[in-house]
Amino acid sequence: MGRLPFIDDHARHIDASPEHVWPALLATVGKISPKLPGWLVMAWDLRHAERAGGWDATIAVGDTVPGFAAAEVKPPRLLTLRGRHRFSEYELRFELEQPPTGGTRLRAKTSAAFPGLRGRVYRALVIGSGGHRIAVRRLLASVAHRAERAD
Repeated sequence: MGRLPFIDDHARHIDASPEHVWPALLATVGKISPKLPGWLVMAWDLRHAERAGGWDATIAVGDTVPGFAAAEVKPPRLLTLRGRHRFSEYELRFELEQPPTGGTRLRAKTSAAFPGLRGRVYRALVIGSGGHRIAVRRLLASVAHRAERAD
């Protein structure tokens, strides 16, 4: 997978240390999506269809959740997920930064390519509709809730 075009960048301040945010991020991502039906996996030609790996306190490069594989893991600072299906090739990169004021700034950066006419239609449905933005913001809010509750 080469360098993909930038889509968006979302951030949230979390009142917890990166050491508390990291396991909250893994737990949240580990529950991103349920087991997908085989017909959907085949119809979409989804690269990573099942969960593999811990997704609790630790993960390794290659661990998967439906739609994504861990491509870069540097606890507690960086988690890069990549995936691919018939309509898109994508990357979701989480960066945890510790600002001087305390807590953690969790950023979610998305990059993706949408090849062909079907890809452009899919982009309009997912990105253009605002659905992706809503999903990423909910994911960040879920991580914050989990981390702040544990801290």
